[in-house]
Amino acid sequence: MYNEQIKTFITVADTGSFSKASEKLFITTVSVMKQINALENHIGIKLLKRSNQGVTLTKEGEFIYKTAKQIIEISDNAINKIKKNKKEELYTIKVGTSLLYPAKPLVDLWNKIYTNDIPIRIQIVPMENGKTNILSIMSELSKTIDCFVAPCEAQQVYKNCSFLKLGKYDCCLAVSRNHRLAKLKKIKWKDLDGETIMLVKKGNSPAIDKIRNKIENKYPNIKISDTKTYYDIDVFNECEQKGYVMEVLSSWNEIHPSLVTVPVDWNYSIDYGIIYPKKNTNKIKTFINTIQNKVENIK
Repeated sequence: MYNEQIKTFITVADTGSFSKASEKLFITTVSVMKQINALENHIGIKLLKRSNQGVTLTKEGEFIYKTAKQIIEISDNAINKIKKNKKEELYTIKVGTSLLYPAKPLVDLWNKIYTNDIPIRIQIVPMENGKTNILSIMSELSKTIDCFVAPCEAQQVYKNCSFLKLGKYDCCLAVSRNHRLAKLKKIKWKDLDGETIMLVKKGNSPAIDKIRNKIENKYPNIKISDTKTYYDIDVFNECEQKGYVMEVLSSWNEIHPSLVTVPVDWNYSIDYGIIYPKKNTNKIKTFINTIQNKVENIK
């Protein structure tokens, strides 16, 4: 914000020598002398008295020296203040991630839309201590995390949290690797005759309720086993141990090492997106608005 020649002039005045100033500034003595000469010619004032013993300030030089020091101090203070304010305005969004609800879809999207002018950075926070289902993770919002990515259809989620849709997950079926359906490229309704299919309880997911209604009305040979209100790893273990068929999402294709996820010849999907607190802070509002605006621009 100030002329580099002023900085060189002050250094010469402080050291009392062109050579000592050059060492401090990491430039040649000739360069220092040229800068001082150029400065004096530019302002039309003699700033330094040169002698074999070194250099001293002229009367005018003393006045310019004091004024220049004040200008540099004001300039540096202004720059530091701006940097400090900019640092304070940088928001950190803590994104929760777990086996069932990975942060990868949001991270991939963020990498596409992020630019240096966005005052936000995201920090991935692993969900530990048994936080394996959507309700337990929701309880961590505004505590250890600011948001997380998950499928969202349950009314209880909408009631307690806000939701920004990012896309859709296809509904698939998971079976044990030893199950007869595991080798199929795509499962058809007739393949499910005699099987027990695990579904979340009625009323918790409109999409899954449609699957349930179709089974109950058209496929009497398919049995239904209700899972807990929401999935957790225990449900996947039960599916593998009992040899059941389990409705899962396409994003869970590698969630359990003993299960295989197979596409199904039907057209059911569930919205997924960012789940965040209804009472959100300025940083959450800024983050969500940034996502919305950038995604709309991409579209």
